[in-house]
Amino acid sequence: MDCSHVFDFKVNRLTVVFALFLAFFFVTPVLYAQEDTSNVTATAHAEPEAEKKFNLGKFALHHIADSHSWHVIGDTYIGLPVMLYTNTGLVVFNSNDFHHDDEAKLVVEKGGQRFVKLHEKIYYASEAANEHGQYVEVDENHHSLNKRPLDFSITKNVCTLFISVLVILAVFLKVANGYKVRKGLSPKGLQSWMEPIILFVRDDIAKPNLGHKYERFMPYLLTVFFFIWFNNMLGLIPFLPGGANLTGNIAVTVVLASITLILILVNGNKYYWKHIFAPDVPWWLYIVLVPVEIIGIFTKPIALAIRLFANITAGHILVLALIGLIFVFNSVYVSFVSVPFALFIGAIELLVAFIQAFIFTILSALFIGMAIEEHH
Repeated sequence: MDCSHVFDFKVNRLTVVFALFLAFFFVTPVLYAQEDTSNVTATAHAEPEAEKKFNLGKFALHHIADSHSWHVIGDTYIGLPVMLYTNTGLVVFNSNDFHHDDEAKLVVEKGGQRFVKLHEKIYYASEAANEHGQYVEVDENHHSLNKRPLDFSITKNVCTLFISVLVILAVFLKVANGYKVRKGLSPKGLQSWMEPIILFVRDDIAKPNLGHKYERFMPYLLTVFFFIWFNNMLGLIPFLPGGANLTGNIAVTVVLASITLILILVNGNKYYWKHIFAPDVPWWLYIVLVPVEIIGIFTKPIALAIRLFANITAGHILVLALIGLIFVFNSVYVSFVSVPFALFIGAIELLVAFIQAFIFTILSALFIGMAIEEHH
């Protein structure tokens, strides 16, 4: 078989896989949306006309938020461990004890304490229910006034974090073993797929920005690139083990950006610190430039965190919003417009998943390179 036939075969195979992925990507959100719509319809007779409409914003935000349970399909949920540090010590139970009630009407008694869940946050329950039947006190902005225990629960995002770590370890241990077994030979199997990407990070990200010191930072750059990329891809899969919006969680992106900041501060040479605290300008400009440079130290990681968080979250919301238009207008004809657009955005998100990993990694390398650059 010549090279052209091999290439055509691989292209056809990738096309089929891509089509199947898009099919799953479209069908599952529709099922989820249908389920939420049925819940609204079931209570429509008891609610005013204004409340019968499908709440698109609530639907989208619910699916990108973290959760104490993992929705499989229909009424099937996987309960995750709830671990709370309370006034009387550590309390551990399964999130299924809440029966997926998120309206603070269900009280769970564990370890001598009473708890309720509101907007996926767990609070100490009030002694009596309010006029809405909820065991929380809320202010005029509907924010709970009840105290919260320290929550160390294994949520959906935490589970996805563990899954992605296991996947990355399995992939790279396999690749590393391939280099040991096939030393001096051409790459084969998974090794042949990963090697071009590893070389891409080395030759197009690390070397241009870090110079001859690139090897020192390659472990971090490879780790952060594949961690972000793998989790971006897992977030696009709407069924187990995907569906979590890990890289769209601001806490996760802040931690990643903070690691980059620590590397910058620890490895910054004397020229880097001189440029910040004693720039080569007239002394009377120090009162302006020094504060600006100090602020610049922190704006770089802030930009890293917000960029990744905003782009990934916006992509998920856009796809969910396009699917939700079918239920907002309550018309199947809208699907002839919204579904193709959702499929198009879904395809773009596959590219965005890689691009965002690339951007975070190359900017991290650039900022570190600025801190370790030799004086000329």
